[in-house]
Amino acid sequence: MRILLVRPPRIKQAVTVGEMMFSEPLGLEMLNRVLRSDHQVKIFDMMIDEDLRSELESYRPQAVGFTSLCVDVGKVLQLSGLVKELDPSITTIVGGTQCLLRPESFFDETMDHIFKFTTENNLKRFFNMLEGGISDIIPGVLSRELSYKDEGTRGRNQYLLPDRTSTKKYRGSYSYFGYMPAAIMEYGTGCGKACSFCLRWGIEGVEEKLIDPDLTRKDLLSIEEDTIMFIDNDFFSSADKVSGFLGLVKELGLKKNYIVYGSVECILSCRELLPEFVDAGLKAVLVGYETFSDVELMDYRKRATAADSKEVSRLLKAYKVDVWASFMAHPDWEKDDFKALRRFIGSLSPEISTINPLTPFPGLPIHKEFKDRLLFSEDDHERWSFGQVVVKPSRMGLRSYYWELMKTYLYINLMSNKSTEMLKKYGFKSLLRIGKGSVSLSWKYLGLIIKG
Repeated sequence: MRILLVRPPRIKQAVTVGEMMFSEPLGLEMLNRVLRSDHQVKIFDMMIDEDLRSELESYRPQAVGFTSLCVDVGKVLQLSGLVKELDPSITTIVGGTQCLLRPESFFDETMDHIFKFTTENNLKRFFNMLEGGISDIIPGVLSRELSYKDEGTRGRNQYLLPDRTSTKKYRGSYSYFGYMPAAIMEYGTGCGKACSFCLRWGIEGVEEKLIDPDLTRKDLLSIEEDTIMFIDNDFFSSADKVSGFLGLVKELGLKKNYIVYGSVECILSCRELLPEFVDAGLKAVLVGYETFSDVELMDYRKRATAADSKEVSRLLKAYKVDVWASFMAHPDWEKDDFKALRRFIGSLSPEISTINPLTPFPGLPIHKEFKDRLLFSEDDHERWSFGQVVVKPSRMGLRSYYWELMKTYLYINLMSNKSTEMLKKYGFKSLLRIGKGSVSLSWKYLGLIIKG
């Protein structure tokens, strides 16, 4: 069977940092690895290649599979409509995090099958049955011909060995901030912190589990890029985890640049391992500082204080590790709170910073708290992009709130982010690409201010 796996394009209306963080479609690469022995499989990345119609006409697939986040729902259904318009016999399939969280988003006449979760077993079973028709419910798969019935099995997406050669034509474009090209992978799934604003623990579970060591070895050795971004929710979740990884790097003799996510409290708990990690290639940590307010940190279920954040800043600077800091704007903030955040960012002095409005996605603990203040319905998918305000501010008008967001964003990019250092480290092309993303975000915020 000829199968086309499609990553949808960026949503132009969505407020995201896609220009700065543009990673490979890891899930599709995993599917390619599982299916390639029995099928002809191709990945089509619409973040780079835009003309799906021409690809469908030339490749003539028998099945087209899409991956989807919440913000992608409308575009994916539009594309599945295009597939059916060109050839109604083509089977359309969708998977990804939105299918796990809200599979009913894709109950549509143009979508034949929905993978709530994907494992090697249900994937192989599905495609073995597909040519003869899906007559039985497959765990994790909702089929239109069976009225999207769900037999109730709970599951999670299985981390499988990706086939990175399947995106060979695109790999030069994949990047993480200044590092280009860059690969991504996961070392451990799940997160026990269960922060009130975070989707990851709902998707992967509250128990962290390391991925099979043999799979990890093969994955690491398959990566040709000099830079690897680990997408674990918190790479520093335990000293044993970090120590085990460093042992693996030595065992394999790897010479790479490593970028990881880390929480304030766990970075501090692993501080004794930082010198060895830096020697092994640690270049940058994406730190979720979130806010200047200890009260808000407690509400978010963070086990750290603003003082701890400053200590992490000092610690990472001492080891010359770049800090890429993330913050959230609370919907109950007023002007003085935005000013306090800007002062806090100045005191931390990270190399790169981003700020997003607090987004209480459905299913999260904080969703109930803000449900009566939502500016958009849960089905207005393109609005739920982390960058757009979805909760009505309580102490400011919406236009004024966006103005403060934009002022803070401009402060970050014009005064806080270290352009000269970034130019030396990443080069002019990377700095230009990041700058382009910053300008794009600024224009989107300006449009939202005007719209009000």
